[in-house]
Amino acid sequence: MPFKTNDPSKKTWLSVPENSDFPIQNIPFGVFLTRDDIITIGTRIGDKAIDLGALHQLGYFNDIPLTEDIFLQDTLNDFISDGKKTWRLVRNRISEIFDQNNPELRDNEGHQKVVLFGMDEIEMQLPVQIGDYTDFYSSKEHATNVGMMFRDPENALLPNWLHIPVGYHGRSSTIIPSGTPVRRPKGQTIPKDSKQPIFGPSRLVDFELEMAFITTDANVLGEPISIETAEDYIFGLVLFNDWSARDIQKWEYVPLGPFLAKSFASSISAWIVTLDALEPFRVDSPVQEPEPLPYLQYTGKKSFDIALEVAITPENGTATTVCTSNFKYMYWTMAQQLTHHTINGCKVNSGDMMGSGTISGKTPNSYGSMLELSWQGTKPVTLNNGETRTFIQDNDTVTMYGFCEKDGVRIGFGEVSSKLLPVFEPKKK
Repeated sequence: MPFKTNDPSKKTWLSVPENSDFPIQNIPFGVFLTRDDIITIGTRIGDKAIDLGALHQLGYFNDIPLTEDIFLQDTLNDFISDGKKTWRLVRNRISEIFDQNNPELRDNEGHQKVVLFGMDEIEMQLPVQIGDYTDFYSSKEHATNVGMMFRDPENALLPNWLHIPVGYHGRSSTIIPSGTPVRRPKGQTIPKDSKQPIFGPSRLVDFELEMAFITTDANVLGEPISIETAEDYIFGLVLFNDWSARDIQKWEYVPLGPFLAKSFASSISAWIVTLDALEPFRVDSPVQEPEPLPYLQYTGKKSFDIALEVAITPENGTATTVCTSNFKYMYWTMAQQLTHHTINGCKVNSGDMMGSGTISGKTPNSYGSMLELSWQGTKPVTLNNGETRTFIQDNDTVTMYGFCEKDGVRIGFGEVSSKLLPVFEPKKK
């Protein structure tokens, strides 16, 4: 089935601002609350949100075998379960409806009134019900930097790192959509030169620049997914800020890895951008040495050129870009991550989410966390208002952006933005 949506010359009858993340070539998927307090599945072109439930009820998808309520739900899980053929048919049809030369909806103002919404008329929701969440640790530069800080600099990478995509099972209940504030967590930490822990607010709250992919139903229990077919089960990607409390993590992570330091909050962008939309932006991945075992070997381009930025905005100040990185730096690809995840027969379901791990490049300005940018607090980062940061302070807002650009087409993810609030204090009676 052709990628009708990817034609860089395609134009829409909707107004699309210059450098918008959401041209007609994107057509992402999300869930939003309308001005009539109705939750619906939708897409976006320019600054217009499009109610796919209303489009379906009006008969615009009659030539596609869809259930009547497929877009009248509060999550994308069932739609994602329908598989790649359905996703592609729906995106192609949306592309046709909004093509500048198609009068079907363009010349029907009555239908437009129930289908189109301004972004200020809706409230974005978490796009999927995330049953399971796995976070990988797949940036060689990030893993090396952390190993240099906390272990032997001459042996920064652990022996298994170059052979398997290392990961851990996270907490899906605290994954939140962009715009939802985050509370500074409390926990146990170990003061320097002390053998006894103390309890209190984390002092070293950090962001982690990541991307995450959303899966469809991929296998039955006991069935591995091959490297050749892995991408068929990836619906799309979101921006991902996997918040971290570094001081809590330092005390708790031995022997079983991250726990409370990571489970207090993880923020994702609202729109899921499909792999089909990202197809023109494929690039080669970093060379893997030593060569992975056969089940992880692949041919072709399995990475994507996605430019990433992180900005910090203090309560009284403007945004400062503190990091510019790229998804293409990742050592282990999404296909390798999903293949390795299921090589033992682990079942993967629709709406499962898998984080890339912190994305860092080779240069200091491309490091994807404050831990690295401030080098464990020894090199403060200066903001535009003259303040400095080694980690995130209360009432700071962290915002991440991501986009691809080629042949005059920009495909973006919007943003994931969250404000760090002070630690929760119960109300006094």
